[in-house]
Amino acid sequence: MGVAADLSHVASRAEVTGYEGPDKLEDCLKDSQVVVIPAGVPRKPGMTRDDLFNTNAGIVADLTSAFATACHKAMLCIVTNPVNSTVPIAAEVLKRRGVYDPRRLFGVTTLDIVRANTFVAEAKGLDVNKVSVPVIGGHSGVTIIPVISQAVPGVSFKTADREAITRRIQNAGTEVVEAKAGAGSATLSMAFAAERFVVSVLSAIDGKRAVIECAFVESTVTEAPYFSTPILLGRDGVEENLGLGSLLDYEAKLLQSAMPELLANIDKGVKFAKERY
Repeated sequence: MGVAADLSHVASRAEVTGYEGPDKLEDCLKDSQVVVIPAGVPRKPGMTRDDLFNTNAGIVADLTSAFATACHKAMLCIVTNPVNSTVPIAAEVLKRRGVYDPRRLFGVTTLDIVRANTFVAEAKGLDVNKVSVPVIGGHSGVTIIPVISQAVPGVSFKTADREAITRRIQNAGTEVVEAKAGAGSATLSMAFAAERFVVSVLSAIDGKRAVIECAFVESTVTEAPYFSTPILLGRDGVEENLGLGSLLDYEAKLLQSAMPELLANIDKGVKFAKERY
């Protein structure tokens, strides 16, 4: 309740209401248009996002079940890691409840795009606010695939430099975990990225056109049933999946290398949900 009190002092049009305890969860969610799930335990040094699975999987499943009861027509944005598994968990819970709408379920991978924009802008001396680098695939390690060849404005890198900046984008989360030395994982940059994605979703709901964000959604673009690509957002969520676009051979190889891990992550989430629900 203290956080709600703190937020209520911010000068904005938002009305802040606090809820506490599982018995208040459905009241909290009632009539929502957008629900964001960032809950879960953070990574510590030596942990992968997949190590978070046992704790965070249950949290996402329980919250999604409440979402299904209270506001299943809202947009559901999953921030909780491992996103490659928690999004399939949410989808399976919603399917079991008979309220699944793939247009309205998103894995928020925006931090990968924010990092790619930042690192490319720094490397090329560009205004980061004018740089856009799509990131496809998933949201952990090798499943994060920066498509630097599609960056706006266009940029070029020597092979070694392209490989180095790609590895940095893929391992940026670990960079923060290690820098915090056991005190947590990315929080401020994640909050910035989540806010950007949610504002885009709200803008699309409000009728703004040509709103595009990368997101981890149900997909037929690759063999993976969930995959992150640029998405055109609309009033009802996913309006159009804009696909992979043209990839360099290097990027196509990254995609090929990512697929086994991504498929395993997705399968793990699906199995968890089916066994639990």
